[in-house]
Amino acid sequence: MTAAILVSIFMTLAAAATPILLAALGELVTEKAGVLNLGVEGMMLCGAVAGFAVAYSTGSVPLGLLAATLAGVAAAMIFALLTLGLGSNQVATGLALTIFGIGASSLIGAGFVGRTIARLGPLFPADYAAHPWLRLVFGHDAIVYLSLALVLAVSLFLRRTKAGLILRAVGENADSAHAIGYRVLAIRTAATAFGGALAGLGGAYFSLALTPMWADRLTAGRGWIALALVVFAAWKPGRLLIGAYLFGAVATFELQAKAAGLSFIAPEVLAMTPYLATIVVLTMMSLGRRTGGRDAPACLGKPFPAQ
Repeated sequence: MTAAILVSIFMTLAAAATPILLAALGELVTEKAGVLNLGVEGMMLCGAVAGFAVAYSTGSVPLGLLAATLAGVAAAMIFALLTLGLGSNQVATGLALTIFGIGASSLIGAGFVGRTIARLGPLFPADYAAHPWLRLVFGHDAIVYLSLALVLAVSLFLRRTKAGLILRAVGENADSAHAIGYRVLAIRTAATAFGGALAGLGGAYFSLALTPMWADRLTAGRGWIALALVVFAAWKPGRLLIGAYLFGAVATFELQAKAAGLSFIAPEVLAMTPYLATIVVLTMMSLGRRTGGRDAPACLGKPFPAQ
């Protein structure tokens, strides 16, 4: 296997991992504040269709990325209004948000099916990546670098800043945080908005970078994998990065196996492996703190009354 092929595999791995990493990182911050938003898939689809529609209409991919981020925030604010403002059940509302995102993206994207746009290109000039191995450092688009920077930023925010400590306190014991003067609902709303922004951006990565065209349900259930990765990572950003890239490796292996004509494992088996893992992890999560949820924030999913 030549260096060029290896580099190509690693580049594909990073591209496959990036949207999952973004969505999962946003959900991690949301859950650290005590909010369980199962509508990640819906927010990703809202971002994907908004980003593609704006980029196709204006010819500007950056505007498309901005629109996708705002669409994700808007969807997250619907969730926040219903759960934090009106006290609706977070699990049921998150599932409803996913259904809403699927329907809204299908409706808005109906006129764009099959249309293509220019792919989001590398951040650095081609001269920087003249050597195959230099492509691993300088050959990615801006969103790949942004996702890696956000992992570091979120980790430092949660562990080293006062604001991060407050957010974690709200997720661990909302009553105590409120008793010493912190605005629990405002903090949870901000965390939910951040999660929506990253989910929308992750969704746009599918329609603007991975497959720069519009197709119905383009994210193909990756939002559920992002949810499972948060549990896999035990709510730690560094482990989340590893988990996202492991998923990217699985997806890359599937593509490479098809390209190489390998038949000892059915490609359908490879394709369904991440989703089987998602089912297992979400089942563990439903069993509570005795199993997969032992590292979850203590107030995760528990409502806090509006003051």
